Amino acid sequence: MHKSHNTLACSIRLVSLTAALAPVGALAGGFSLNEQSASAMGTANAGATANPENASIVLFNPAGMSQLSGTNVSIGAAVLDIDAEAKGDSIAVTRQDPSVPVQPASDGGDIADPAVLPHLYLTHEVNDSVDVGLAVHAPYGLAADYDNDFAGRFFADKTELTAVAFSPSIAVSNGEGISMGAGINVIYAEGRLTRFQDTSADAGPAALALPEPYADIEGDDIGVTFRVGFLYELSDRTQFGLTAQTGTELELEGDAEISNVTVTPGVTTTLNEKVTVPLSIPETVTVGARHRLTDDITLLAGATYAKWSRFEELDIISRDPNGEVAGAPGATITHITEKWKNTWQFNLGGIWQATPEWAFKAGYAWDESPVDDYVTARIPSEDRHWLTLGTQWKDIRSGWSVDAAVGTLIFADDAEVSDREYSHANPTVPSTQASYEGTYELSAWSASLQVSKAF
Repeated sequence: MHKSHNTLACSIRLVSLTAALAPVGALAGGFSLNEQSASAMGTANAGATANPENASIVLFNPAGMSQLSGTNVSIGAAVLDIDAEAKGDSIAVTRQDPSVPVQPASDGGDIADPAVLPHLYLTHEVNDSVDVGLAVHAPYGLAADYDNDFAGRFFADKTELTAVAFSPSIAVSNGEGISMGAGINVIYAEGRLTRFQDTSADAGPAALALPEPYADIEGDDIGVTFRVGFLYELSDRTQFGLTAQTGTELELEGDAEISNVTVTPGVTTTLNEKVTVPLSIPETVTVGARHRLTDDITLLAGATYAKWSRFEELDIISRDPNGEVAGAPGATITHITEKWKNTWQFNLGGIWQATPEWAFKAGYAWDESPVDDYVTARIPSEDRHWLTLGTQWKDIRSGWSVDAAVGTLIFADDAEVSDREYSHANPTVPSTQASYEGTYELSAWSASLQVSKAF
């Protein structure tokens, strides 16, 4: 791993020790995560930029801190679980030498395990005009792990991304219904990509008798994005919120290790090289609205636009003048064409304040997948519908509240994976005859619990 980040990385791991990787597919488009707050999840994040219920508003819209009094703390976690598995009868695979079969060739099993994502939010009212806050959360994540005998193992084995963000923010209010906020996101990310190597192009049928080389790439980096937010109170019943966040390019620096490389029959070696994996984080804009229809009924709506077209490729680039794989700094060791598209997410939700203590919530979101023409085995994805239910208990006198929410993802269709090998020089034309195709059944659920306190 990148040694220059060791001190900060150790501190971050203490905060995120219970944060497992997010299952592939249970995402807010791309590798962003929806489940950041149980109070917002209950309404499928609808109107989250315009609905300051507790300290989690520091994440959704820092300007909303201006509507919270005193000091507020929210802490919680979400559990995500997804079933993602290729249909065995849909799999078609070809090696670089098409005359050499893939043996063994299983469907890879269920590629995602349950994950836990904790979060912590804090806001403090400095005076009547200024509020400050901090969010510690997991904004991005990804995890997929196939069985070792997976038919597409020359394209994908393990895919992992863990990101933890520290987000300090400030809000200023004019006292007349207009608030502005700003913050930064300091993101620590680490990733891992593994796959088996296809030697059939060089060895032909003899490749069946040779061990399959195994490539394991790990890296990490720290990046910064910026967020601004606005909140406008049209009346005592209606208000609107907007947030915008910049994108960035992470450079995950680490090491590549290729084991089981045959030197002579019966003799293998391991090759090592220092590498960089660039990873694009998209710009996003979110708008939201809250309208109190009656004293007991609140309606919420929102939309998010994400510039996922930033993510055009996933390259592994040498940075080692003495490397044993590429042997030249700047050389592309592996290229994966992504060419994602920009996406929209639309949200609708409602809150029924049944009693002064109890509220019940429901929400729906349509979430567009950024993956279109180049659907890979690493990220089998499709458009999805997100249905959620939630409840909130609040004791006004003590300042304590508890939110709980559950959600299910209904995918618009099965994910159709069509993987090819491409080169960095010509990313849209296959560079070999190798291919992997499969149809993936996807389903998912999530649950979240959050405890908040107003002091």
